Amino acid sequence: MFTGLVEACVPLRRLTLSGGGAQLVLPQPPGFAARHGDSISVSGCCLTVAGFQPPPERSSDPDLCFELSAETLARTAFGQLASGARVNLERAMQLGDRLGGHLVSGHVDGVGRVLGVRGDRQRGWDFEFELPAGLERYLIDKGSVTLDGISLTVVRPRGGRFSVAVIPVTWEQTNLSSKRPGDPVHVEADLVGKWIERLMPAPAPAPGSPQAPR
Repeated sequence: MFTGLVEACVPLRRLTLSGGGAQLVLPQPPGFAARHGDSISVSGCCLTVAGFQPPPERSSDPDLCFELSAETLARTAFGQLASGARVNLERAMQLGDRLGGHLVSGHVDGVGRVLGVRGDRQRGWDFEFELPAGLERYLIDKGSVTLDGISLTVVRPRGGRFSVAVIPVTWEQTNLSSKRPGDPVHVEADLVGKWIERLMPAPAPAPGSPQAPR
């Protein structure tokens, strides 16, 4: 489980496709102290540290290696990333930590798109996104959404589109500063909303409909 507060933003070292899956290699941020088997949110997708590799720089911490399944590649945009593309990292939260963002599972619901970016350092930035089909019902004005692992507040949800306001610290410490219109973004809808929907009883069929009791 994660909070959506990004701890580091690093460039993709290498993505190697193999046998339907892939190996993802990322530089380890200083002091990250990841261990074999740790769960890491990589741009919002929960991945397991499968191993380590020596980094190109002698003084750096070992690179992080992740194994991606065919299912992960199908549900994310990792296969579209080029070497050097920036990804967001967050280690799993610990019980007792402050929950500064919101509850994030690291299970990507779909891939959205950046529709527009406008703003500057004085005013902040306004991003508009296109949602993957079927997720619009989980977005409410001033509710939470996770984009590439970042906990953000929904503004003006309208059909399959919505906006978020980005402050300078988020711009500087995440990969949002490198996003351009058309770029993909991992979307995870609010976990609480999905559980409420799952536990709610199904609505009774309308009288006269084929599903109504006779």
